[in-house]
Amino acid sequence: MTYTIETSLGKGETSLALLKVIAENSFDSILVTDATIEGKVIYANKAFENLTGHDPSEVIGQTPRILQGIGTDTKVIDRLTDAMKSGNDFEGKAINYKKDGTPFIMYWRVLPIKTGEKIEAWVAIQREGSSI
Repeated sequence: MTYTIETSLGKGETSLALLKVIAENSFDSILVTDATIEGKVIYANKAFENLTGHDPSEVIGQTPRILQGIGTDTKVIDRLTDAMKSGNDFEGKAINYKKDGTPFIMYWRVLPIKTGEKIEAWVAIQREGSSI
């Protein structure tokens, strides 16, 4: 038998509470965007602020493009865009920028959140890589 959150805890409030504790206490940055073309941020955890310097409340409604800059590899962003248009997972790394303009290497995974075949949102799990 495959064990999942649902099989272990059910689909109710306990599962939601578990996921909330995981997201809010993760060492990795977690960013959730809506499924629109713009991909606006609907959630960011505290680790996102530690990584980028952006308070989670100030990025709600913005796009993750606020992290991009002159050194961000457009080929990586194009791969990300293609994966999202196809509804596929993405994994990559790129130079991004903290709120104060400091460049850093960000490794990230982007995964669709689906109900059935419909993509409801996207989750990005991010961490800082080696120095530039």
